[in-house]
Parts: sequence; structure tokens; C-alpha cells
Amino acid sequence: MAKLNPGFHRSVFINCPFDDEYRPLLRALIFTVLDCGLQPRIASETVDSGQVRIERIRDLIVSSRFSVHDLSRISPLRTGDLPRYNMPFELGLDLGCRFYGHEELQKKRCLILDKEPYRYQKALSDISGQDIRAHGDDPETLIAKVRGWLKVTTQRELQSGSPIWQRFSEFTSRLELKLIREGFTADEIKNLEVPELIEHTKMWIGSEAPHEARSPQSSS
Repeated sequence: MAKLNPGFHRSVFINCPFDDEYRPLLRALIFTVLDCGLQPRIASETVDSGQVRIERIRDLIVSSRFSVHDLSRISPLRTGDLPRYNMPFELGLDLGCRFYGHEELQKKRCLILDKEPYRYQKALSDISGQDIRAHGDDPETLIAKVRGWLKVTTQRELQSGSPIWQRFSEFTSRLELKLIREGFTADEIKNLEVPELIEHTKMWIGSEAPHEARSPQSSS
């Protein structure tokens, strides 16, 4: 099994789809994790054709104390297709790591997201009792749900979801203008690779006031 990395206690493994419909939610999720002072870890953060995908997923799970699993896209994309099993499969790997791993891995915590409350129970009743929250396919709601979970789970000083949403909206607008000036096409902006998105997000957050300065207690 892969060794714990030095950033284990501030890493958040993200298990979600990568289709066009989900992209606004993914961008909001990545921004929220970074804005809360944590590091998103996601399978598409690196491009390595020589590494088997399941090995990369395993390494990311073992390297992250926290995980966010979005099961809102487990339905087939088209009529006649099979359901998408990747997200439940990776959730199972994460829970197994927590249940059967060594002492540090037993401290892992995960949040399960879905589109509607209790929808998952129709197909995955074994996870009843886990921390599951619905976002309704709305990025602003997703930000509030993830922020709330991170606040309780990490005990960090965090602002409410509303200011994070406002910063995300500003970041999204400014990034689009920046990329247009740099010659990116609308399609290239829409399909920006995850590593590049994370890099831009970190730069923008870093250029703003330090996170601690935005916390409610330090504003007085």
C-alpha cells in the first residue's frame, strides 16, 4: 500500500464525473476545497498514460484524509447504456481503506453528495447512515453543503457559503476574461484541464487577502 504523503491531513480526494453537464459543479467543488485552505486530489490532476487508473485512484485515496464522493451521475448517460459504476466503486475503495487500513487511515472522513435526498437508497442501500447531502445540481448549493461539512469535519475557521459563492462567481468571470485575452477559444475555456484549473484557482485565491483575514473572527 502507498505511504501516507506529508499533506494527508489537508488533502481532499474528489470522486465525481467529468462530463460537460457536471463541469460547473466540479469547478465549484474544486474552488471550495481550495478556498477552505485544503488541497483537492483528483484522478485527472495528472496525465500519466503509463499508470493504471485504479493504481492512481488507490494512491489518491490513501493520500487523502478527506473525501467527497458525488453519486449524482450514476444513471446511464443514454437510453440502453449501463449505469456508471465508477463513482460507487471508488466510494467502496475509500470506505474499505477507512475500515481496514492502519490507524491513520481509520481517521479518514468522507462526504457523499447526490442530486436528491435519499435517491441513492434505491440502488445503494448499504451506505445508509453515511453523511449524504443533496445539491440539486446547483453549484451554489453544492458550495454551501461542502463548506458546511468541511467546517464540522476539520474544525477550521471558515466563512459561510455565501461569501465563498461570491468569490467563486468573481473568480469564474475574471478567469474567463483572462483566458480570452490570452487567446483561448470558448471551447478551450469550457474544457480547461483540471490541473490548469487548479493552478489558476490557487493563483487567484493567493492574490486575494489571506484566508484567515476573511474569517469572521478576524474581521473585528
